[in-house]
Amino acid sequence: MEAYKREFIEFLKSANVLKFGDFTAKSGRKIPYFINAGEIKTGEQIAKLGQFYAKAYLEKVGNKRTVLYGPAYKGISIAVASSIALAGNGLDVPFFFNRKEAKDHGEGGVFVGYVPKDGEEVVIVEDVITAGTAIRESMEILSNLEGIKVAATFVMVDRKEKGKTEKSAMAEVGEEFGFPVYSVVDVYDIIEYLEEDPANEENVTRIKNYLAVNGAKA
Repeated sequence: MEAYKREFIEFLKSANVLKFGDFTAKSGRKIPYFINAGEIKTGEQIAKLGQFYAKAYLEKVGNKRTVLYGPAYKGISIAVASSIALAGNGLDVPFFFNRKEAKDHGEGGVFVGYVPKDGEEVVIVEDVITAGTAIRESMEILSNLEGIKVAATFVMVDRKEKGKTEKSAMAEVGEEFGFPVYSVVDVYDIIEYLEEDPANEENVTRIKNYLAVNGAKA
């Protein structure tokens, strides 16, 4: 396993972002582990998370200037932290996020921050994709902006779960909307990490059993 993947998984565990147990995903599926960016609660933690996203961005997108979009609520801090980290690497990119309800006074509207202009590219930063539900909601919201193009989506973890078909939800989203979806690590990286300690045997078994039913076949 690459060093940065190990470092990222250890970071997720130490920040309590990666949890094991019985949870219900946004898709309604009962899942044996959970990725919750809402557990990021300190300046040091959010700064470190932003650095991982910035590393992934620079690796996949390069020094190209886009606009970061963080879906409310968890994506907001990710977008801010990622833009700060990218600025620290010499790439100053604007960011914006949505309100859950449109504001009808003051500046009004559903978006806060930089509003992309016709012809600009947007990169969505999210915490995780399970069945693609959240990304489809984001695309519906972004459809209110004329002339913009979503260039990519970045998430913490690829859960490698099937979406509406036997393909992974991330692959389906990419095919449906025409942009790549990248992750820092995937569930098999997490399994590999856990398998190094026999104390994790139960969690490993539960995750593998879950993937046997819900895992993508392609």
